[in-house]
Amino acid sequence: MIKAVVFDLDGTLLDRDKSVHRFIDNQYIRLNKWLGNIPKESYCSRFLELDKRGYVWKDVVYKQLIEEFKIETFTWEELLQDYMSHFKHHCVAYPNLIETLQALKDRSLQIGIITNGYGTFQMQNIKALEIEQYFDTILISEWEGVKKPHPDIFRNALTQLRVDAEETIYVGDHPVNDMKGSMDIGMIGVWKEDDDWEKVDADFVIKDLNELIDFIDTIKIKKRDA
Repeated sequence: MIKAVVFDLDGTLLDRDKSVHRFIDNQYIRLNKWLGNIPKESYCSRFLELDKRGYVWKDVVYKQLIEEFKIETFTWEELLQDYMSHFKHHCVAYPNLIETLQALKDRSLQIGIITNGYGTFQMQNIKALEIEQYFDTILISEWEGVKKPHPDIFRNALTQLRVDAEETIYVGDHPVNDMKGSMDIGMIGVWKEDDDWEKVDADFVIKDLNELIDFIDTIKIKKRDA
């Protein structure tokens, strides 16, 4: 019987690609007085290249931008702080996010998040999506002292939710951090498709979050008929 559903954040609930595009476009516009000598397309596209879809932290990204574009009006620390302060204003949710979370609550399931990243920053993004109230537990790697795919962060979530691994669905977009990490400890792995990956080992695959509800209802029907 399924008792809980745990989600990744970036690339699963938060459409990070759209969010970061919106942010970097806005950063350039806000700071145009000082960055105007750099073509907007060059600044934004280079940021996205260096960012590597969030897998490179922004101190490295901004240090490289300052060096390449010879930016003298800002330090990398100031640009990083701007990112930390303003990204939350540009968060974009995937379609059907609220409806899916509400449907899970209506089925009396426990809901959690496990995300890698910095605690305050990730909590700001969760609050920006207006979804914090749906979750029974939120684990962020900085605050946990361990990050995915290490099994301890998944076990910590199970302990907090008071459920067993086989009673828990984990939904994520990364083949190793999410799918392998969760399935290695016995959780049911649901992969939210990402075009950057092809063959991913998962128990189930979804393209849209609302497909998760049909999957859970199907499991319940099979269990009842068994």
